[in-house]
Amino acid sequence: MIAVPDRLQPRILEAAQWYAIQTRYRSERKVVALLQNKGVQTFLPLLEEIHHWSDRQKSVDIPLFSGYGFVHVDLSAVSRMGVLCTAGVIRFVTFGGEATPIPTAQIDDLRMLLSQKVPCALHAFLKIGQQVRIRGGCLDGLVGILEQSGQKNLIISIESIQRSVAIKIEGYELELV
Repeated sequence: MIAVPDRLQPRILEAAQWYAIQTRYRSERKVVALLQNKGVQTFLPLLEEIHHWSDRQKSVDIPLFSGYGFVHVDLSAVSRMGVLCTAGVIRFVTFGGEATPIPTAQIDDLRMLLSQKVPCALHAFLKIGQQVRIRGGCLDGLVGILEQSGQKNLIISIESIQRSVAIKIEGYELELV
């Protein structure tokens, strides 16, 4: 970790935002571990799956978004190079040549969803639709797009990486956002 004078610390912390990074194939865990050793705050969403073999079955945690991880940094040259010089990091996810910040609410919603161990699955990316918020229960406050084709699903999208996760929301009370 880079030493920062105390007088600069609050300003840097305020400037820190979440960014998606692209990693080498199947290197997400290694990259996150290396970044954490450098003192970078990271988030790697993992999904628990049951894998079956001929002689056994085992619960395995796999990255929810293959090839991506999330870092909470300011985009100063030093922080940016610290992340980019980590083995396995390909690049920051950019739009128009600029690293695209991810709203903290999207990261928090994803963390809440995964911490509650609610069954979820990858879904085609949705950007347009009726936004709703879950009221009550273990997912209280979770915001997403309501999909009503067949079963009711709540779609949580991370726009910068164009990925979405779907959960079934039968029995939850919803409110329009």
